[in-house]
Amino acid sequence: MAERNRNWEKEGEDDLPVYLARPGTADQVPRQKYGGLFSNVEGAYESKTIDFDALSVGQRGSRTPRTAKRDTAQHARSPTSDQSSPPVESKPTIKHLGKSPGVDIISTGSKEILQNLGDDKCDRLLIKGGRVVNDDQSFYADIYMEDGVIKQIGDNLIVPGGIKTIEANGKMVIPGGIDIHTHFQMPYRGTFTVDDFNQGSKAALAGGTTMIVDHVIPEPGTSLMEAYDQWRQWADEKVCCDYALHVDITHWSDSVKQEVDTLLKEKGVNSFHVYMAYKDFYQMSNSELYEIFSFLGENGGVVQVHAENGEIIAEEQARMLQMGITGPEGHVLSRPEELEAEAVFRAITIASQTNCPLYITRVMSKSAADIISQARKKGNVVFGEPITASLGTDGTHYWSKNWAKAASFVTSPPLSPDPTTPDYLNTLLASGDLNVTGSAHCTFSVAQKAIGKDDFTQIPEGVNGVEERMSLIWDKAVTTGKMDENQFVAVTSTNAAKILNLYPRKGRIAVGSDSDLVIWDMDAVRTVTAKTHHSAAEYNVFEGMELHGGPLVVICQGKIVLEDGNLHATPGAGRFIPCSPFPDYAYKRVKARKQLTVLRAVPRGMYDGPVSEFSPMSRGGTPSASARTSPTKQPVRNLHHSGLSLAGPPTPDDLPIRPAGRRIVVPPGGRSNITSLS
Repeated sequence: MAERNRNWEKEGEDDLPVYLARPGTADQVPRQKYGGLFSNVEGAYESKTIDFDALSVGQRGSRTPRTAKRDTAQHARSPTSDQSSPPVESKPTIKHLGKSPGVDIISTGSKEILQNLGDDKCDRLLIKGGRVVNDDQSFYADIYMEDGVIKQIGDNLIVPGGIKTIEANGKMVIPGGIDIHTHFQMPYRGTFTVDDFNQGSKAALAGGTTMIVDHVIPEPGTSLMEAYDQWRQWADEKVCCDYALHVDITHWSDSVKQEVDTLLKEKGVNSFHVYMAYKDFYQMSNSELYEIFSFLGENGGVVQVHAENGEIIAEEQARMLQMGITGPEGHVLSRPEELEAEAVFRAITIASQTNCPLYITRVMSKSAADIISQARKKGNVVFGEPITASLGTDGTHYWSKNWAKAASFVTSPPLSPDPTTPDYLNTLLASGDLNVTGSAHCTFSVAQKAIGKDDFTQIPEGVNGVEERMSLIWDKAVTTGKMDENQFVAVTSTNAAKILNLYPRKGRIAVGSDSDLVIWDMDAVRTVTAKTHHSAAEYNVFEGMELHGGPLVVICQGKIVLEDGNLHATPGAGRFIPCSPFPDYAYKRVKARKQLTVLRAVPRGMYDGPVSEFSPMSRGGTPSASARTSPTKQPVRNLHHSGLSLAGPPTPDDLPIRPAGRRIVVPPGGRSNITSLS
């Protein structure tokens, strides 16, 4: 054995090739050793930790642990070695993030080659020692990513050298957040929201969100396809993270139906938004809602609804202005939460009749949330979306003496004036009665809001929240003990991915999933202020709020875009992610119900009895004899007049004659199928 060991130190021996398996496999090229198949292998019982930084993968003659001693001996014997041999490796750089124990990002100096792919085509990243948190489980593991996809998860992973390593030191590693409701670069009366796709997506990344879903809002009467193409162009040029699109249906016709069908089947849109408010602009009638729900239910779409009673709101707005109430408080006074609750109930009823999955956006009040909760308990397929603002603040600010501050809170449905509402909504979110969260991020400047300085109905509606969403939910729900870390992942990422039919590509840490990850710091504390947020808005509705928990490292498409507060976002780097119809999360129960609730006619004999004659009623007409709707007054009975007669029973001549024009259509007790007693 000693003789064999000395043979390895002889000069002139050829180095052995060292080959590594491609990540995701365990197959390696067997090593060939001198001395036959059953000879002892040097170091067979020593530590198997491999120093990958010392390897040149797949190249013959590279420096290996086996030849390190020989190379050292040769270097010591050469008198000119110090002058002629440059250092083989540069020292790795280590960046420490967060409070101790924090996160270390280690960048090696070597530039290794894997399967002949250069660094410009191969992004490799390793997270070591993190606690992986999905919606259903938590466990400690290492994560290896390559080319924007998770390749390996486990312990003692076999990975190539020259990669960037993040030492998580036990911190949470969660899927990147998905904000399912944003309004970036939204046009409004000749202007746009101040946060375009560049600024808005930067704010999203800064808060731990790696994918946004924006709303396409066509002008009434215009083409949905043209609006979709316009939004795609705006987003592709500027967005810094992945994105998808909802399309709002602002009017309904046969041509719109064809466009919706094309968007569903060819353009990667599986969710469509309709309005029950904004009379004379976007509001749909009940019959239009029924048609839209029926069509989308048959074709695998998800219906999103802005639920408010637009008819009553229009009347209440006019009443407030007549009373001289023109400030932001008129907004909430004209939209009481009962109008939101009524519309939510009506939308659930229509969705139940059409067997279509329903998604209620902007759940702002206790009443609306309770109706959603009750419907879910009955088995209805309905999802409720509270937004960042409704979970974190309330509507008492509408009465602020500062008009600009009060106007910054104007959104629809309005924030509830009840200060206990945010805690109530967080409780329902933690229990699963509400399923998913969005920000409804739609920011206007103070000057834009001032369009409505003399008329609250003209104030542009929208609040911020894309950057604060995840930290606020952690602070209000997790640190208070309402929600665990797995449910936190579900409501900020996983459930949205399931509704969009993107799971498990998005919303989960698994082999094959996109490498959109966040290293979450539970101990982080920050104070929200418009001075430091990444939005372009001059205000922040959460101003001065202290939030616990936040992202320490954000990884989007396999690249580090946020480290310790430093943002490295690239405009235009985001990708459009198409969403396919019939998501299982929404349609599994729908399909089962369709099989069970097949309507069948009752078999019965033909009716061959007499049929009364009657004049046809015009569509929308009102019977003239209706006491409830007839404008003419009906004769009033004299209660002092007695019908008692002492003259005995009335004779046939005394009975009143029924007018010939009055016929009995339905006798008391209903029609009978018996036409003959024989």
